[in-house]
Amino acid sequence: MNFYMREKNIRTYFLNRHRLFLIIALCLFGICLLSAQGKKKKEPVKKKTRIDLLYADKAQADKVMHPDMQVLIGSVKLRHDSMYMYCDSALIYEKTNSVEAFDHVRMEQGDTLFIYGDYLYYDGIAQLAMLRGNVRLINRKTVLTTDSLNYDRLYNLGYYFEGGTLTDEENVLTSEWGEYSPATKLAVFNHDVKLVNPKFTLTSDTLKYSTSSKDATILGPSNIVSDKNHIYSDRGVYNTTSEQAELLDRSVITNEGKKLTGDSIFYDRKTGYGEAFDHVQLNDTVNKNILTGDYCFYNELTQNAIATKRAVAIDYSQGDSLFMHADTLRLITFNLNTDSVFREMRAYHKVRAYRTDVQAVCDSLIYNSKDSCLTMYTDPVLWHGKQQLLGEEIKVYMNDSTIDWAHIINQALAVEQKDSIHYNQAFGKEMKAFFIGGDMRQVDVIGNVLIVFYPEEKDSSLIGMNYAEGSLLRIHLKDRRMEQAALIGKSNGTMYPMDQIPPDKAKLPSFVWLDYIRPRDKNDIFEWRAKKADEILHKNERKPLTSPRDMHIKRKK
Repeated sequence: MNFYMREKNIRTYFLNRHRLFLIIALCLFGICLLSAQGKKKKEPVKKKTRIDLLYADKAQADKVMHPDMQVLIGSVKLRHDSMYMYCDSALIYEKTNSVEAFDHVRMEQGDTLFIYGDYLYYDGIAQLAMLRGNVRLINRKTVLTTDSLNYDRLYNLGYYFEGGTLTDEENVLTSEWGEYSPATKLAVFNHDVKLVNPKFTLTSDTLKYSTSSKDATILGPSNIVSDKNHIYSDRGVYNTTSEQAELLDRSVITNEGKKLTGDSIFYDRKTGYGEAFDHVQLNDTVNKNILTGDYCFYNELTQNAIATKRAVAIDYSQGDSLFMHADTLRLITFNLNTDSVFREMRAYHKVRAYRTDVQAVCDSLIYNSKDSCLTMYTDPVLWHGKQQLLGEEIKVYMNDSTIDWAHIINQALAVEQKDSIHYNQAFGKEMKAFFIGGDMRQVDVIGNVLIVFYPEEKDSSLIGMNYAEGSLLRIHLKDRRMEQAALIGKSNGTMYPMDQIPPDKAKLPSFVWLDYIRPRDKNDIFEWRAKKADEILHKNERKPLTSPRDMHIKRKK
């Protein structure tokens, strides 16, 4: 029995001991929590120390008329905590623990903060200094000048409200209202803000500036103007030393006729590097073209650019704009700052282009401004009204942004839709299409020509089908319709009545009608539609020409 009682007592002892530890732990946690809350709500402590008179040439007091006031004259020196005050004359009010100082006023706190003025009222209880007339606040290499300055010692903050100027090693800032903290080296400016730097000028409505990092934080509509470019932003950060900027809220950078806009932009003025993200637009108002996408890079020194993520190039030099989309669009400038400058626009992959009169699809293309030639690679297709042109490679030569002529190289095929089942067709090794005023007027088909042509009556009814072969075919068009076709040189052909057309002659072996991949409008350029597997154009593999030397070796063998 004693054994069980002893065991019970031991368990009770340890249980009570654990409870005691738990209570102590909870108490400590509560104390820590209250302490943390106390820290969060902690306000600057107002020191209730007296303003001390350290020196004056003369001191006067009228205990009857002004019992709480003392008049100090000549070389006055006062102290309040760590702040020293100097002036020519002063009035000390003992009850309010305040002082008025006159002429050659100077305040010193440590060896880094000096404030000068013509007049000072200092409230020792609130620790607030109000200086008026020719005020200068000097904090190391930063100088704040104004006519009216209030300096709050509790928050270590000086502010002006009737116009002021802040100057450091890099910049001069002016505004109607401003504040400066010697502790954080941060300044805030409002109303008619102007930052002047030897390389640029920044004007704003609201601006934050660090005299330490030289960062200007844009908090309202702002313009940064230099000799070569202009930046507009409502929000962002611009480092006035490195000249790097991080800009938000649809900021705009303009440089010699080129305007870069984006939801967010990183910009380095020294290197000319700009990088924009989301809903980006690079507008070249000189050459009248636009580059858009969700990511865009542009270098204003090299005039090179890249756009990706729903990238679109828009040419608006003519009345009708051309819209072109690809996975990546790249602009490269050659021979910059010379008389032989030219540019290349490279698009890859899944290129789709739309204009009301011309549409195109290919894997990649290059436009060279040197010869105004646009080259389409890998399964290129070009549409013009009811005309379809395709081949292994298509070169389009431009004249003032309108098509002059096009060259289809290898396996060239031209198709014109007459109705849902009848098509005019021409096939050859190569093809040249000539345009006048943006309309295709003549097509020359060269080498191993095959043709299927449906002549028409005046009422547009089909007469029959002409199947022919030859070496050169010339087609004339009017109003975007095939009007006449003539084989030049040796040729042979057969005219079939409409009810006697052989099934194997109605369509050429290479015939394809690719209307299903054709861009329908400027929004359809984003929808890539691949060709059907049996309609993909395969490049002809040509054997290299055998040299006379190789033939001689072969004969000897």
